[in-house]
Amino acid sequence: MSEYYDTLGVSRDASPEEIKKAFRTLARQTHPDANPDDPTAEARFRAVAEAYEVLSDPDKRAAYDRGEHFAGADLFTNFAGLDEILQQFFGGSFGFGFRTNAGPQRGPDVAVATEVTLEEAAFGISRELHFKAPHRCAACSGSGAAPGTDPETCPTCGGRGQMQVSRTTFLGSMMTVTECSTCRGRGSVVRDPCPECRGSGRVSAEQTLTIEIPAGVDDGTRLRLAGRGGVGELGAPPGDLYLQVRVAPDPRFERVGDDLHHTLRVGLAEAALGTASTVPTIDGDGFELEVPAGTQSGTFFRIPRKGVPRLRRRGRGDLIVEIALDVPSDLSAEAETALRSYAEARGESPSPPRRRRRRPR
Repeated sequence: MSEYYDTLGVSRDASPEEIKKAFRTLARQTHPDANPDDPTAEARFRAVAEAYEVLSDPDKRAAYDRGEHFAGADLFTNFAGLDEILQQFFGGSFGFGFRTNAGPQRGPDVAVATEVTLEEAAFGISRELHFKAPHRCAACSGSGAAPGTDPETCPTCGGRGQMQVSRTTFLGSMMTVTECSTCRGRGSVVRDPCPECRGSGRVSAEQTLTIEIPAGVDDGTRLRLAGRGGVGELGAPPGDLYLQVRVAPDPRFERVGDDLHHTLRVGLAEAALGTASTVPTIDGDGFELEVPAGTQSGTFFRIPRKGVPRLRRRGRGDLIVEIALDVPSDLSAEAETALRSYAEARGESPSPPRRRRRRPR
């Protein structure tokens, strides 16, 4: 790991002002435009800018002091970060060949929602989606030019989509890269726009797409389909399609992660004497569960690998069955008599019997 403090020539307890002052001085000295005949200038300037990017940020500096590593690729992309740092000190853009918002606009992202059952979420399903988004104009084949004509190379930038302008800064004469104002960064101009799309190369229309929802998705899962959104402007890349999956409630199960929870209601005699009951599973077949004698309400039984398949991983969750005592609320006379005999044998003291209403003749 490079020593950022040494790169800037400051001590480890240097103040933010000292770090900023050191970078300002070294930026002037090492900038490639200030050293046109030095092939190592760009690498040295990168090292200085990287050191400043880390040490000027309190969180990054603390992480660096703890021994964490920062790679230049994590800090800068195509010199975009360097441009931003220099603008803080000297203003303007410094011509590293980086352009933003240039050229035809990328297609819009599209968000679609669909609802599936718990079984469909567990095992996956093909789903046909319908949504409205821009797609390529059929009249001009996406060129934006009227049928029978073609876009022309921009006469201002020669098809590059950008212009370089010389300007004077603290670092001396610098080349600023700007978007071509004639073609708006496209590199070409449309003299006779397509009447169908008005020169954009795309029109909005209903689209249909069949996608595979993978096994194991949960309620709220968002799937990203790169490049399946709206078509970009004049050949620009398309946007992405985001599918929000909603899982309908299932009266048999509650999903917790990859596990499924099911409540099995048993009677007093079944819990006391034991019973066998068929428990539903997400696979569609039943599981014969043995409930031992004396099982208490709230007891859990775990049935391995009868839960939901793990999303994009091997294995499945479990089916967890909770025992709930089913207390009757409408006893027959015979059942009440039997239950009072049971209470007497157990030494329990239930409430006295209520007088039953006679049915009218």
